[in-house]
Amino acid sequence: MKIQNKINFKSPLEFWEYLPEDERIIADVLRQIILESLPAYCKEKLSYNVPFFYGKRRICMIWPASIPWGGIKSGVLFGLCQENKLIDVNNFLTHGTNKQVFYKIYHSPQEIDYDAIVSIIQEAVEVDKLFK
Repeated sequence: MKIQNKINFKSPLEFWEYLPEDERIIADVLRQIILESLPAYCKEKLSYNVPFFYGKRRICMIWPASIPWGGIKSGVLFGLCQENKLIDVNNFLTHGTNKQVFYKIYHSPQEIDYDAIVSIIQEAVEVDKLFK
């Protein structure tokens, strides 16, 4: 895989240290909510140089704007990877051009709605359980 801008983190610690402080705070809050909400069998790993969270398949990700090939100009993206299979009755997430990844972009920690994220992650985990 070709990494753009010659960024290639060797560890999650390198990723966190690379982020500007405003993005690091938002990403850290999102990460804590995700880790609290996912079952114990789920794992976190860097893919495309950003944190992805896996069950049987990719469940969600955190993509800061400072990682340029993600396509966002500012803030930190919280994305769900099988969102097209979720109901999202509250229209919490943005349904962009990607058919599978729906998202929410945060520009400050105060914008983060803990209950909404926990709810959508719980729904995503139920969808993940359906995969073989």
